[in-house]
Amino acid sequence: NKPCGSSKIVGSVCVKIREQRDCELEECTDAKIVFIQEKKSKDWLALLSTDILLPDEEIIRIYGKRWDIEVFFKVCKSNLALAREFQGRSYDMLTAATAIVFMRYAMLSIEARNKSDDRTIGELFYSYCQELQDIRFSQSLLLLLTRLIGILKETKPSNKNKLQEKMTELFLNALPSYLRCQLLLCA
Repeated sequence: NKPCGSSKIVGSVCVKIREQRDCELEECTDAKIVFIQEKKSKDWLALLSTDILLPDEEIIRIYGKRWDIEVFFKVCKSNLALAREFQGRSYDMLTAATAIVFMRYAMLSIEARNKSDDRTIGELFYSYCQELQDIRFSQSLLLLLTRLIGILKETKPSNKNKLQEKMTELFLNALPSYLRCQLLLCA
């Protein structure tokens, strides 16, 4: 089982891992082992990380994400015939077969989510749209004029023609690219 909120950290220890090849000591690697225990039972798990500076909670969080990936591949191999139904030797065929299995998993995940959550993806989309309102035209015009005034304060060329050219150039360069393209198309 993956360690989530149902687990507690028992402790952690930093260790050195020695690699030995052909009776010679080659290299030592620093590692951190985090021991966690399920709250409801006596089962425990030891997680090893080679990044000893990570806090224990971060090691557990990363392991939880990696565990989701392991479950994904286990379901794909066991239930969706990832390695069994494909018999070709072509890389393109292998890629296509794998993509089809992954799409099956995605469809099953969406269906499982729809069964467990009353909100549909469309409803979630509209909920997010309501949270993020569009900027009003008056607000965008005020932002543009504020930027123009800032540019005018920054530049002080000697003659007025040069000021106007410089001001226009700086103003256009300060605009976002999509606005700049629209203004240049209209001109």
